Amino acid sequence: MSYELAKRLPKDERFALIDQLKRAATSVSLNIAEGSAGQNEKVFYNFLCIAQRSLFETIAILILIERLFGTEVKNELEKCDMVNKPLSGLKRSLKEGRKVQQPTAKNQ
Repeated sequence: MSYELAKRLPKDERFALIDQLKRAATSVSLNIAEGSAGQNEKVFYNFLCIAQRSLFETIAILILIERLFGTEVKNELEKCDMVNKPLSGLKRSLKEGRKVQQPTAKNQ
């Protein structure tokens, strides 16, 4: 995704934003992989949360690229959505299976 997008940006911007985009996008799959080899479901869930935050960072960078350079990123955002749906479902499944309580003002 980021390599194709880099070709559409001005040369002087290919490095800063694209480098950050590559790191964020790569972090998604690496955190899922690392978490899946974890000791238990709680560890896996935590890595999935990190992966999802990296995905949100990827989306934010794509939107920034679109706004700054007028570069169409619709396809890339759709790919992010395709990743987020099963990722959210897996998190939900693990949370329901473990009855993980989300932090609230009461239980913090």
